[in-house]
Amino acid sequence: MAKRVQLVLNQDITKLGKSGDLVDVAPGYARNYLIPQKLATHATPGILKQVERRREKERQLQLELRAQAEEQKAAIEKAGSLKIAKQVGENEAIFGTVTTQDIAEAIQAATGQELDRRGITIPDINHLGTYKAEIKLHSEVTVQIDIEVVPN
Repeated sequence: MAKRVQLVLNQDITKLGKSGDLVDVAPGYARNYLIPQKLATHATPGILKQVERRREKERQLQLELRAQAEEQKAAIEKAGSLKIAKQVGENEAIFGTVTTQDIAEAIQAATGQELDRRGITIPDINHLGTYKAEIKLHSEVTVQIDIEVVPN
């Protein structure tokens, strides 16, 4: 059986690993493809230490981002429900629809927290009433907020 070579990846490679991962590959794959393309380097003690430091920094950054998301969650929950005024037609149907951008602007006006609208999930809102929106602030932090659509 052929000997395997340990390498540290410099970039994400599909079906092999992410940047900074320690992988075992065939010597020919390492010698003929990964190393010449600068996709990986040999795993030396110095490089392994660099990888560990980089992982620790990334972990600290993720902890800080999660703490910020928790603060945002507390501020949004403190604001309670949001009121969005829309022009109304027959049978309490609104003209247009309530979009994630409308909700992001309402949250910013109420709490001063700027949110990315792509993290907001809402049902189709075409009539007056109260609806629930889910806001994903971080991969581990989500918050639900009530949205009340009122006539303008």
